[in-house]
Amino acid sequence: MRSSNPVFSRRGFSRDNGSAGFNAQQQAGGPAVGTNPYAQGTADPYAQGAGNPYATNPYAPQSTQYGAPAPARTGGMTMDDVVTRTAMTLGTVVIGAVLAWTLLPVSPTSYGLAIGAALVAFVLAIVQSFKRTPSPALIIGYAAFEGVFLGVISEMFNAQWSGAPFQAVLGTMAVSGATLFMYKQRWIRVTARYARIGMTIAIAFVVVMAVNLLLSVFGAVDDGGLRSFGPLGAVVGILAILIGCFFLTLDFKQIEDGVAYGAPREESWLAAFGLTMSLVWIYLEMLRLVAIFSGDD
Repeated sequence: MRSSNPVFSRRGFSRDNGSAGFNAQQQAGGPAVGTNPYAQGTADPYAQGAGNPYATNPYAPQSTQYGAPAPARTGGMTMDDVVTRTAMTLGTVVIGAVLAWTLLPVSPTSYGLAIGAALVAFVLAIVQSFKRTPSPALIIGYAAFEGVFLGVISEMFNAQWSGAPFQAVLGTMAVSGATLFMYKQRWIRVTARYARIGMTIAIAFVVVMAVNLLLSVFGAVDDGGLRSFGPLGAVVGILAILIGCFFLTLDFKQIEDGVAYGAPREESWLAAFGLTMSLVWIYLEMLRLVAIFSGDD
């Protein structure tokens, strides 16, 4: 369910209270920089000088101010920070899902609770997306309510297609791992053009899905239209998973740049937030895809 993943509000690391980030409007002694975290005026994502979004950070070492990115400063975001925060958010999702699966039986009431949890998660995600600084409480709250939604939905799918959630988890891990491998091998390069094209496709996809949902609700299309459990639904599901992988690459890029440029440590919460939303997107689409290919509706 995409409503719990507000990708259009996604941003890079923010500038707030003197902490530099990808949304910096102007670098010290350099030209103005827009809000696009990838528009650094050069093909090199680790451009020096004005290309460093953390060049104005008063805590940054001199080598970061005038040369290539220096090792992470004290108090700066590290990969360990990102891993720890992501483990916390994903762990919260898993705990919420397990509790919902265990305590809520498959019923219309449970389905209503799942929709309610998804709406709360959506609101929390939107609020966090518009905040200038990361809020751990909002992010953990989003993960908890998203977990409840996933638990109920997974139980319902499992009742109809036994083992589907387990297969979807394995599929999500495989797809995410493959995406990370291709990114680390630089088979995928996140550039401004790549981000623009990908966002255009993602926006168009969500708009079309929203229209399809409205048509389905009012009975203008049969069997869910583009989101049916037939061959067309499978094609749409595969496209949705590819879009989820696209957002994962943006997350990887933000994390890589944040560590390289010495982003404030608290920004690791934003990285965990983005990764969690992307993985939830992929899991839900993978769950539908497993059900479609099970061919037992």
